[in-house]
Amino acid sequence: MDKIFLNQMRFYAYHGAYPEENRLGQRFYVDVEMKMNLQPAAATDDLEQTVNYGQVYELIEREMTQTKVKLLETLAERIAGRILDHFPVEEVRLRVTKPDPPIPGHYDSVGVEIVRKRP
Repeated sequence: MDKIFLNQMRFYAYHGAYPEENRLGQRFYVDVEMKMNLQPAAATDDLEQTVNYGQVYELIEREMTQTKVKLLETLAERIAGRILDHFPVEEVRLRVTKPDPPIPGHYDSVGVEIVRKRP
């Protein structure tokens, strides 16, 4: 199956289990990979036969910045579901990363990755 992807989208948002995350906010990165047959779009050179990257970005941006949730798992699930609802893709792989979570330790980042398929 062919893939469309948007990588390292950056957002400042207010998601997290700790009160300071909801009050102060923090950076998030989102990667999305969408599987679908791209041959019709390639053959016709028609945007209507594929996924508009700008619309995907806008959908993700709205979910990242206009809602607040405690868990990255919840956030990823909502975004993946909305992509499947709004675009003709067969599968979505979504990764949400927090580069600076307020937890002790030494690491580059923390995050979640989910895969959701059309039923």
